[in-house]
Amino acid sequence: MLMSLKSKILQESFPQGKGFTIIQAPWRHTYFDLPKDESCFICRAIEDTPRRDAKNLILARGERAVIMLNRYPYTMGALMVAPFAHVGDFRAIDDVALGEMNQLVKRAMDILDAAVQPKAYNIGINQGADAGAGLKDHLHIHVVPRWRADTNFMTTIGDARVLAQDVDGMYKRLKRAMKKAA
Repeated sequence: MLMSLKSKILQESFPQGKGFTIIQAPWRHTYFDLPKDESCFICRAIEDTPRRDAKNLILARGERAVIMLNRYPYTMGALMVAPFAHVGDFRAIDDVALGEMNQLVKRAMDILDAAVQPKAYNIGINQGADAGAGLKDHLHIHVVPRWRADTNFMTTIGDARVLAQDVDGMYKRLKRAMKKAA
């Protein structure tokens, strides 16, 4: 009897779609209903004073590019390497900036190795909205630490992500690790 009652409650709470469970999260509307800021958050962070790098999640500044912690990461510790130049096309980034960005990708990996010991990485660029770029006008390289067991159904069907540490805590952890990775 108890099992059938649990099943009924689960079916009512999580209705079945075509071959999948629908998990409702009505509290997320608060995020979607916020007014959208059309300005570039990367440019705002770069142009802001370095004293506010923690607020802007900038871990390191180069001469032409930065390493930033992703505020809405796929997995904990996801970083972005972005040029100072506000360009959306890889071909528009000058070779000197690209060289520095490559060095910063390596540095980002060293920082992540020291902080969270990932077993692998996804490194890539989404150029253009149709390629999945959330910010299509300011190109950036994603440096995403990965572990064998870090994928789960929540992102795929739950429209949610499970992160082991909050963004501010991760920023502090990465800043501490930068001393080890230097």
